[in-house]
Amino acid sequence: MKSMTAPMLALYAVSTVTSYVAFSFFLSQQASGFLGSGGVIQQAVPTPDPSNRIVIAPDAPKTEECPLNGKYYTVAERESWDTRRPLAVMIENHLDARPQSGLIKADVVYEAVVEGGITRFMPMYYCEVQAKDTLVAPVRSARQAFIDWASEYNMPLYVHVGGSNGEDTDPRVRGLEHLADYGWTLRNDLNQFSIGAPTFIRNYDRIAGKDIATEHTMESSTERLWALGVKRGYTNTSPDTKVKGKIVEGKDWREAFTPWKFADDKAEKGSVNSISYEFWSGYPDQAVRWEYDPSTNEYKRFMGGQAHLDLETGKQISAKNVIVQVAKEEFSVDIHHHNFIKTSSSGKAYLFANGEAQEINWSKKNRESRTVFTDAKGKDVAFARGMVWISVVNDKSDKPSY
Repeated sequence: MKSMTAPMLALYAVSTVTSYVAFSFFLSQQASGFLGSGGVIQQAVPTPDPSNRIVIAPDAPKTEECPLNGKYYTVAERESWDTRRPLAVMIENHLDARPQSGLIKADVVYEAVVEGGITRFMPMYYCEVQAKDTLVAPVRSARQAFIDWASEYNMPLYVHVGGSNGEDTDPRVRGLEHLADYGWTLRNDLNQFSIGAPTFIRNYDRIAGKDIATEHTMESSTERLWALGVKRGYTNTSPDTKVKGKIVEGKDWREAFTPWKFADDKAEKGSVNSISYEFWSGYPDQAVRWEYDPSTNEYKRFMGGQAHLDLETGKQISAKNVIVQVAKEEFSVDIHHHNFIKTSSSGKAYLFANGEAQEINWSKKNRESRTVFTDAKGKDVAFARGMVWISVVNDKSDKPSY
């Protein structure tokens, strides 16, 4: 170094500083999510720190009603959800994808056939997961009917991996096209195709000892998804947006949300102990059974003859309310065998709660309006406080057995 001339020292210093700045810039771009694998531009968010979640005291009173299902929670949990909007996550139900992660923690779950007799789930997350980050998997593609049901929650964060689209897809079921038409794309629409890691991660080892195909591997979590929502400006309020040339003022999502009615558990329970139904005849892997547990006033779920378990906890999924909603369904409306479900309509349904069975009616005026469930006198039914599970079956299906 002593023999190095002054010009050489200057050149060395300049090159060192330049390399450091360039390298630091590259790292900052990776950290902020601008550069993904292969230089692909991605939008990413930091992995949430689990220590940032709220701590609930064991003796904290539960006085705050969840607007989605009427269950009571603590003030701390309510203060947390007050800053957020619901998550609607597309979760698949192929036999190879089971068991799923996170369904057990949903406030409301929608279930319907998407194609080929195979159902899909859309759990709604809002109240139950405030105290702890919840893994959700496997995430799959958007579908028309579920977008319509998600619309009842006034622009929730809609989570999926791609969706049905293209000229050879029936226009009524072009999920991605609908999302763009509604002004959701790149806003409250959290499509993995435009996001990437670490919000979404493929985990080929998510089910120990099971070799699963790529389409069954996509994972995310409630905290990662809410963090991305904040990054896009979607908290409990939405940012001002331009839809079809008009400025739409951002508002709290609850201003246009209509909650259902809820009631405390009945002192006297009914004797309807077992419920079973099929979506399509001849698809036993998709057949559902619920067994009533009077000690908890919940229905334990079975699917394909097996207890339907949550992968993360190993516990059996249960619900306080099971609704079997009968809707008009057109089968295989295009070469991809997509189904079209007429969501804006009316029909009959069956409500199971408190060990009782009740034949009810449902109606939905348009995409954004709430599905209303009424009794024989036209009055809104009151659900038991807790998870609401809605299975939508076609009008050609046999009625539930109970």
